[in-house]
Amino acid sequence: MYSILKRIGDLILSFIGLIILSPLFVALIIAIKIDSKGPVLFKQKRVGKRKTHFMILKFRTMRVDTPKDTPTHMLDNPEQWITRVGKFLRKTSLDELPQIVNILRGDMKFAELILKTI
Repeated sequence: MYSILKRIGDLILSFIGLIILSPLFVALIIAIKIDSKGPVLFKQKRVGKRKTHFMILKFRTMRVDTPKDTPTHMLDNPEQWITRVGKFLRKTSLDELPQIVNILRGDMKFAELILKTI
């Protein structure tokens, strides 16, 4: 019963969050598109509950020509690959906002998103 109530809470909070934050989403999408070519969202395969895989969503903070499948900290001079808007998004953790969609889909829980941004 607890897990059902928790899921309902995640659904309600994520839906309300998307509505309230939609103007911010639009502004960030425009800023990303103006700053660099390529998709607005970055998708990465992650392991979820019961070892299932899902695609985590984030706002893209790096150039599209960044070497694939290489963590930022393993790149030579990683700052050269991060966009201007990307630096701001990472500094403020706003790049994590699209994960609200992952919560809505049931891939994540609000507790996970909160812990990641702390």
